[in-house]
Amino acid sequence: MAKFVFELNQSLDGYIDHQELGPPNPSLFRHFVERVRDLTGMVYGRRMYEVMRYWDEDAPDWDAEERAYAAVWRGKPKWVVSRSLKSVGPNATLVADDVEAVMRGLKAELAGELEVAGTGLAQSLGDLGLIDEYRLYVHPIVLGHGKPFFAGPRPRLRLVANDLIAKDVVRLTYAPA
Repeated sequence: MAKFVFELNQSLDGYIDHQELGPPNPSLFRHFVERVRDLTGMVYGRRMYEVMRYWDEDAPDWDAEERAYAAVWRGKPKWVVSRSLKSVGPNATLVADDVEAVMRGLKAELAGELEVAGTGLAQSLGDLGLIDEYRLYVHPIVLGHGKPFFAGPRPRLRLVANDLIAKDVVRLTYAPA
């Protein structure tokens, strides 16, 4: 049975904004390369998928780590939950209808971890009881505005783990209580 994990980088005050947080430092980037390598696949909301499509095409100025990330990202199956998209890129499946049944099917049929990315999608899947863990990569910056990590209230969570991932980034892992 697969585990659904919602994980994103966020500021100390709980906001996600990859532009404001800036690129990860080299050790954090290596962590994400290994993290993606270990995943069974990814489940994206439309907006997050559109951001991540950056990795579909090589850029001439990428370094070896960026090329490594792109290679592992491209190799993973992706499910994109969207009613507005008409098609998705390579190694991706569009999920436009019966999202709950498709997600429950993935959970039952696959093994390993499926990363969930997109706050609205995570809220919806959490409401269905499908999110097994929430992993917050907390960066030492206060944004004061933006999109919050949680799109709405959640039932009480319990701390499962806390890890220093890079010299100044802590990963907090919570599960439903």
